[in-house]
Amino acid sequence: QVQLVESGGGSVQPGGSLRLSCAASGLTVSDYAMSWVRQAPGKGLEWISGINTGGTLRSVLNAERRRFTVSVDNAKNMLYLDMNNLKPEDTAVYYCTAKYSQEQPIYSTNRDAYDYWGQGTQVTVSS
Repeated sequence: QVQLVESGGGSVQPGGSLRLSCAASGLTVSDYAMSWVRQAPGKGLEWISGINTGGTLRSVLNAERRRFTVSVDNAKNMLYLDMNNLKPEDTAVYYCTAKYSQEQPIYSTNRDAYDYWGQGTQVTVSS
């Protein structure tokens, strides 16, 4: 059974940092394109970052490139999202997603574009 379990969310003040983690079981992350997608309150899904199968290509939403970094640890079967200088508008539920065998990162917010989704982790940025 495949599971993607996100962790690391929480409440932080503006300017703070968080590291989100996605622990994969039942699949090997190096065989999948992995992405982070978020959903702010009352808004639709927003693609944030992604890595292609094998981890040779990484992409982050242009508006967040100076603050967010995506990485993968194949040995631990984990995906990460490091977020710095957090802003209230970063408040959202952050989801980890996986799509099998993709040469390019997946940029979609369509749920059907991915094979698997995690349950999400809440990030709240507030003073």
